Amino acid sequence: MDLYKLLDANDIHISACDVEKLDKFSDILLEWNKIHNLTGAKDKKSVYENIIDALYPISFISFPKNVLDVGTGAGFPGLVLAIAKEESHFTLCEPLKKRATFLRFVVTMLGLSNVTVVSKRVEDLEVFNFDLITSRAVTNTKLLLSLTQNQRGVDTKYLLYKGSLVFDEIDNISDCELKYDIFTKNKRNYLYIWSVNVV
Repeated sequence: MDLYKLLDANDIHISACDVEKLDKFSDILLEWNKIHNLTGAKDKKSVYENIIDALYPISFISFPKNVLDVGTGAGFPGLVLAIAKEESHFTLCEPLKKRATFLRFVVTMLGLSNVTVVSKRVEDLEVFNFDLITSRAVTNTKLLLSLTQNQRGVDTKYLLYKGSLVFDEIDNISDCELKYDIFTKNKRNYLYIWSVNVV
């Protein structure tokens, strides 16, 4: 399977250098996964599908200066986005030590100067107003908004990778007034919240 063709088929445009880095990331992930079981993706095809899933939002939103990715895990979406968006700085928040160690190893191997890996729970981070907060498969939207309240300023936006329950999750939020868009591709719903007002 060719990553270049996959990206092109999904209308995702990044540099050849970034594609090479993503390919190298895939190789490192599969190697580590044999021992550490970092992700359910066990072959190149599965890893590539996760990369496409992580990168798809670059086709419809712009990425700001400071991004926080909550629960980066094996690198999705935060590390993958950081490879493609070198002009943004990504703080990858991953409490599990083995995953944080893996993320730091990839950052070093790929020479990513725009990434900081923090091995803490998001609620234990120092107060900082990020421009954008991203997350995939960590918790429901209501709880995530609560957990990240110390990382959110008046202009902070959210990009959350969701499944079919996204609409129920939004309906369940009563303490915040949200302005948002939902972009759908295959079974993925990308929830882009561009305004959060606590009521």
